[in-house]
Parts: sequence; C-alpha cells; structure tokens
Amino acid sequence: MHIPDGILPAQVCAAGYAMTGVATWYSLRQINRKPDPAAEIPKASLLTAAFFVASSIYIPVPPASVHLILNGLLGVVLGYFAFPAILIGLFFQALVIGHGGITTLGVNAAMMGIPALLAYHIFQGRNTVGKMLKEPTRTGVFSFLGGALGLGIAALIFLALIIFNIPAELNAGAERAAVLTLSVGHVPLAVIEGIFTTMLVLFLRRVKPELLEG
Repeated sequence: MHIPDGILPAQVCAAGYAMTGVATWYSLRQINRKPDPAAEIPKASLLTAAFFVASSIYIPVPPASVHLILNGLLGVVLGYFAFPAILIGLFFQALVIGHGGITTLGVNAAMMGIPALLAYHIFQGRNTVGKMLKEPTRTGVFSFLGGALGLGIAALIFLALIIFNIPAELNAGAERAAVLTLSVGHVPLAVIEGIFTTMLVLFLRRVKPELLEG
C-alpha cells in the first residue's frame, strides 16, 4: 500500500509533506504534555521495528497479495507516538527495501499515520461509549475496531489518491481495476490485523496493563 515515486503529481506530494509536518508537530506536542515523555520511547522503538519488519511478510489474497501494515495496532498501543513511529518506519522502508518513495514519504505517512491516530481515539472510546460493556469484552471490541479501522481507513485513502491521480500515460481503466482489486484484498487483512491487535492488547492488559494507559 506504499505509493512509490512518480505516481502522484508534485502538488499532491507537497500537500502530503505539509499534512505530515502538521501531524508530527501536533503528535510531539501531545507527547511533551505527558509527565515523562521519554518513558514510552522503548515501547515506541520496539513497535517501530515491528512496523518496519511487517512490510516483508506477504499474505496471498488471490489474485494479488498484501502485506501487514500494523498502523492500527501502533495507534492503539502507542497513542500519539504512533505518528512519528510510522514516519520513521516508512523512511527506512523506502531507503532500505524500496517500499514507497522519498517524494511520496509525506503522503504515505499521512495516509497511514492519521488513521493510526484515529485508531487511538477509537480505542480510547472504550472508556466512554464502551462503558456499557464488561471487561475484557470492552477492551477486546475496541482494540479490534482500532486495529481493523486503522488499516481500513488507510486503504480507502490509498484508493482515492490513486484513482484520482492516475498518470495520463497509463491505461486508466486497467489501473482502476488493479487498484480496486488490491483495495478489496485489504478487507481480510483488516480483519486479520484487528484480531492480532485484540490478541496483543488483551495479553498486555493481563501482564502489563500500564502499557495501555495514555
């Protein structure tokens, strides 16, 4: 789901960098308001590494294949640390394994990072709208929604960006069909990531509940 160089026009790439700059500033501002912002850096570093590695694990979804994203998981577990973690992970993915581009780094970071922040707020909803549910069902339901919708929203943004910015030299009909197929392929992946996020969060709730605070 990484958009490579040469697909999007320059103004869209510039807008992506602008959105990423604002989102990074806002996330760091929220992090600095914590009593001890540095305390969560080891957790953020560990999940940034997991985000980087996830791109190399391909799951066949005929006729295409998809790979794990984990942006919803990062949002649920890291909160505002998720955006800078995803930005750093995407930078090294583009540099080391060629996933995504440098000119599209801002677009890719906004496409995956902003849904991660939404996933965080969805998960926090367990403390308000989810109060009618008992634990651990409440935590399980909202962690699944955060993990699945984080990826689902990112896939919808990817679909819109590509459909509305297909280069003139390409066959627009064939490209739309390919992108739609790839986007549909992310539906089962969203369910898988929702389940994985639920399993991890329920495990952390049992052995290290303080890691879910924030």
